[in-house]
Amino acid sequence: MEPLTILCITGWCRNGSTIIGNVLNEVPGVFHVGELHFLWKNSVGRGANSSCGCGRHLTACPLWSEILPVGRPAGTSPEAHADEVIRRQRSCVRTRHTWRVLARGLDGPDIRAHAELMTGIYRATAERTGARVLVDTTKIPGEAALLPYLDGIETYFVHLVRDPRAVAQSWSQEKQYCYIMPARTSTAYWYGFNLAAAAIVRRHPQRSLVLRHEDFMADPAGTIDTLLRLCGLDPAANPVHGRTVELNANHTVTGNPDRFLTGPTVLRESDDSWRTALPAPAKLAATALSWPLFWRYGYRYRGTFRSAAPPAERAAQRAGDR
Repeated sequence: MEPLTILCITGWCRNGSTIIGNVLNEVPGVFHVGELHFLWKNSVGRGANSSCGCGRHLTACPLWSEILPVGRPAGTSPEAHADEVIRRQRSCVRTRHTWRVLARGLDGPDIRAHAELMTGIYRATAERTGARVLVDTTKIPGEAALLPYLDGIETYFVHLVRDPRAVAQSWSQEKQYCYIMPARTSTAYWYGFNLAAAAIVRRHPQRSLVLRHEDFMADPAGTIDTLLRLCGLDPAANPVHGRTVELNANHTVTGNPDRFLTGPTVLRESDDSWRTALPAPAKLAATALSWPLFWRYGYRYRGTFRSAAPPAERAAQRAGDR
């Protein structure tokens, strides 16, 4: 059986993984599954969003409606199966389990069962889409750490990092089906997820790279070239021309609401609206709570102590972001 390649993007949310996945989705032989970890929860209406990137409910999508029954025991309802998958995920592949998975592998019945399920899901998705490379932007490091143990799966990792102040600004804005999170909370998650993702990179250095969101936005075409080479693909298939890419409909599971956008898309320079829009206490919280990873990933204090824009100006900026 020919090995199936998974490009796994880890790190904390609001780091730009959705747009990177959707750009790669335009490469022949590559398929972006979105945040596959949430397939079961979202399919039974217990997650943040139950729509596929194609706009249909996951259970009505021509792809996921065929994938969801994979690994479901005979006579088990979709709801009961989803409950069991969610239980196993919580018991063995959360972020805090990353180090245990790296050290002990498939040690335990729950993690072995979950590994078997994920192998079947990835294989079935590749067969139905004709893909040789699947891009999984789940980002949960505990789930990512499991992938090298899957039979017939060849995994490459991208640890995607974004300035915690920009992440805090993103979480402060209301978006479709995404809730608001204070800076201290988003940064605590930022720290934990990036610490765990770094452990995976240290374990698999030859199959991993660390990428900053800001560097991707500075040179999107060059970054996609690098990612294609990482997976053993020809950069000549890069769909980015200058800063523009033509995005078609996709079949992503959850992710940033922008995943529903199609057509010519301009990949603009990195958004630094946090410098004026994010209140000073939030900027200070994001900077302080992210130390020392903040410095390790090349971020500096510039803009942290700048006063936030007046409320009316911040409201106008948020409206422009939408």
